[in-house]
Amino acid sequence: MREDPTKPQAQPADPVALARREQQKPLPRRFYKEARAERAGDGFALALDGRLAKTPAKHDLVVPTQALAEAIAGEWQAQQETIDFAAMPLTRLAYTAIDGVAGRIPAVVDDIAKYAETDLVCYRAAEPASLVEAQAAAWDPVLDFAATQLNARFFCVEGVTFVVQPEAARAAVRARIAEIGGSRVAPFALASLATMTALAGSVLIALALTEGRLSLDEAWRAVHVDEDFQIRQWGEDHEAVARRDRRFAEMAAAAEFWRLLMDT
Repeated sequence: MREDPTKPQAQPADPVALARREQQKPLPRRFYKEARAERAGDGFALALDGRLAKTPAKHDLVVPTQALAEAIAGEWQAQQETIDFAAMPLTRLAYTAIDGVAGRIPAVVDDIAKYAETDLVCYRAAEPASLVEAQAAAWDPVLDFAATQLNARFFCVEGVTFVVQPEAARAAVRARIAEIGGSRVAPFALASLATMTALAGSVLIALALTEGRLSLDEAWRAVHVDEDFQIRQWGEDHEAVARRDRRFAEMAAAAEFWRLLMDT
């Protein structure tokens, strides 16, 4: 009996872990000729040879915007003799949104908001001066964004000593995430934001990216200020570079998912 490639494939929190796991599994054979986006109620569906595709949990694969549906269909159309889900990040995010987020939106909001308690940009080096300056250049604009756009003012501390952030700041960040969680595109937007937040280790960087305060490249550089400093000091580790490249590809896909989702 031919394997149905839309059957359950559990989605771990780390998108890179998912890609690695999928690469270790036998790839299902392509069973369709044409993949395209079709109107379906208030959204847009993936149709494979005219039949509505399903998620692993057997929900209809329907997304809110035509642009996102067409991009997902493009991933399916680009498959060759076999279907490689590791090369289909938009599809995987749609699965996560429909099967994993839609039924637990308040919990996902809470999970993302927790990053504000220990956000990357609040923990600074005391020395050397070059690293202190690099962190300030990359992270101060993120804190400025949080203060001006979210009305959230955070404390910074030197070293890794835990600092309790102001309740008002944490509440303001959570309110913004909850606003996203109450929108028409809630499960999809939260799936994208959760992925970017986890990859960045910073909800503030992720929000600054989604709201246009940072470009994708600026956000990724901000995430890796410390790592880039170490590379300048000691040189590159090839395995670390490859791992970082894979994670950047997932970050870029999540940012593109967000952009296509907001394309009305």
